[in-house]
Amino acid sequence: MKKQKEHIVKSVKTGSIAMEMEIEAGDKILAIDNTEIEDIFDYQFLIQDTYIEVLVEKPDGEQWLLEIDKEFDEDLGITFENGLMDEYRHCHNKCIFCFIDQMPKGMRETLYFKDDDSRLSFLQGNYVTLTNMSEHDIDRICRYHLSPINISFQTMNPSLRCKMLNNRFAGEALKKVDILNEAGIRMNGQIVLCKGINDGKELEFSISELMKYIPNLESVSVVPVGLSKYREGLYPLEPFEKEDAGEVLSIIHKYQRECMEKYGIHFIHASDEWYILAEEELPEEEKYDGYLQLENGVGMLRLLLEEFKEAMKERKEREGFPNMEVAGEISMATGLLAYPYIRRMTEEVQEAYPNLKINLYPITNYFFGERITVSGLLTGQDIRDQLSGKKLGERLLLPQNVLRSGERVFLDDLTVDDLEKALQVPINIVKSSGCDFVDSIVNV
Repeated sequence: MKKQKEHIVKSVKTGSIAMEMEIEAGDKILAIDNTEIEDIFDYQFLIQDTYIEVLVEKPDGEQWLLEIDKEFDEDLGITFENGLMDEYRHCHNKCIFCFIDQMPKGMRETLYFKDDDSRLSFLQGNYVTLTNMSEHDIDRICRYHLSPINISFQTMNPSLRCKMLNNRFAGEALKKVDILNEAGIRMNGQIVLCKGINDGKELEFSISELMKYIPNLESVSVVPVGLSKYREGLYPLEPFEKEDAGEVLSIIHKYQRECMEKYGIHFIHASDEWYILAEEELPEEEKYDGYLQLENGVGMLRLLLEEFKEAMKERKEREGFPNMEVAGEISMATGLLAYPYIRRMTEEVQEAYPNLKINLYPITNYFFGERITVSGLLTGQDIRDQLSGKKLGERLLLPQNVLRSGERVFLDDLTVDDLEKALQVPINIVKSSGCDFVDSIVNV
């Protein structure tokens, strides 16, 4: 007999419908409209109506049937102990480019978990390969019209996709895109590009095939494979060089022009790394179609620069530059990828505030390997080792993405407190917006 899932309430939002109905942490949500809830897909769909009946079980076993009148699509204000309301689904592929397979041994267990869960795609924007989705999953996405779903395509060549994912069903799984498209499900796509495998003519073929799903497929990003130094025994992949990056951008720009002419969107986007590697200028803001692919590093630097420019303009109008009142010495650390842009921004801040000294330090990723240049994969020990003995001033600023979400812990389990003790300086964590960047520097 199948064990009934227990959907336990973790917290209730203040002022919400759930609070008004006296739903509390520890309560179990058993059913909605006499329908047992399988997972978050069911829950999100069933709570949409303007009148619903919710069966709740209190910790003492007493059951309440709550009749709720509300606005259509209005949330109840409940957070569950398990965000998916079900077990997380493990990825069964053995992709030749998988970064998790390139991590050293001995790190915390959660870092080795490979998810391939369509529900995380809907909830958190994670990308899924479709190989782990059953017909039941597809039916529910279409029936509930859950959007957007983010898909890791890698290639539209079925046999090549089987090779890249090391899964004989990976090519067949692409047919699920047709079902989602016919149901009008909004999608975003991703291609992890591997040199000599799915680039060049294969990339052109994939883009051409993916364009057939416009407008339901709203955007596709192309990102270079990340190669750590821990690749012993793995598929031999080569890093992209400057000339390669230029060729990739040439292909992408060609199809952007075609898509703009036919559909009014750029559709296919290159991640920021390609422009930096090719030593080309970042595209202007309008080329990013509203930044649909920020989580894949597409337009992240352009958005930061635009927000920074606006924040500095507002401060100039309010304070007047140069401003001699703000004074002191601080330090900042960042990954090699963003360093040239962060340096440009800090120089502009120092011109506006001449009595403020900013020490900016690029951190090389020795932990994963020097070819890993994004700040989100920096470790506490690399930051500690490379800043020891440096002039740090009154405080050290670090980007928020060096930490685990919602916690003060680095990838290597060092904490912010550990780093503060080692470097003997207070540390401030800076959010990703250009406005926060300026505020964190100037509010000494």
